[in-house]
Amino acid sequence: MNNKGLMLVFLTALISGFSIFINAFGVKGFDSSVFTFSKNIVVALFLFSILMFFNKFNELRKLSLKQWKQLMFIGLIGGSIPFLLFFKGLQMTTGTSSAFIHKTLFIYASVFALLFLKEKLNKGFILGAGLLLIGNYLMLKPSFEFSFWHVLVLVATIFWAAENAISKNALKELSGTIVAFGRMFFGSLFILVFLISTGKFSSIFSMSIEQYGWILITSVFLLGYVLTYYNGLKRVKLSVAAPVLALGSPITTLLNLVYKGIALSLNQSLGILLIIAGIMSIVWFVKVSELLKYMFKVGQHGRS
Repeated sequence: MNNKGLMLVFLTALISGFSIFINAFGVKGFDSSVFTFSKNIVVALFLFSILMFFNKFNELRKLSLKQWKQLMFIGLIGGSIPFLLFFKGLQMTTGTSSAFIHKTLFIYASVFALLFLKEKLNKGFILGAGLLLIGNYLMLKPSFEFSFWHVLVLVATIFWAAENAISKNALKELSGTIVAFGRMFFGSLFILVFLISTGKFSSIFSMSIEQYGWILITSVFLLGYVLTYYNGLKRVKLSVAAPVLALGSPITTLLNLVYKGIALSLNQSLGILLIIAGIMSIVWFVKVSELLKYMFKVGQHGRS
């Protein structure tokens, strides 16, 4: 397992934890679809500028039609549809239940990785997945109410998991920055079609200076997220990268508690410890497995 890739994904989790906390303030007063479109298009422009600055435009020009279609599909199922479904579902449900459903993303992503990317899930993953689920339950205490709106959140979560698997496959040939750009650019275009069809497009130009400021602030966090995650995912198995992202949840919880001046409860403390233990279990078992395979190959080579 590539250590640089693993560190990038851990950095993504850190950014995610802060980003969710900041977004909770930024989204107030916004229509969620307008807010998502505005962030996505700003990040797409940032990524395009980065590609130009590092003379990567030729990389874009050399993309085949098949690769452009792949990026469009990533934008559709990762950068547009799930955002619209998730925020609508979140608006109509209790936060804890929806948050817990979203935290199961790593399970679906790992199943897709097993089925379509042929990644093996060892005993360490099973143990780690159990610890992650129990930890998130203790930390979030979901009510387990289930309605049509919860189904929207679940469908959005599965869409994101599928997009992770498709992106991982695309990263065999493309850079992480190119895949991130495709997700944000095409995702923005699809959401733009939705805004125009629902008559919400004009509201983009009637926002306050403060709202434009929040879009810029949250876009910087989103830029950091997609840059680190897709460049990390290129080097790390999806069945490792997706669980590591779960570390963002305890970070958001701690930030919220500090902001509100509330002490960490026993359940929350135990939940955070179990989440950390679950992530460490998955990473450690993969590391050990790869080390044993390497030692076996060296031994076979020495005997030949």
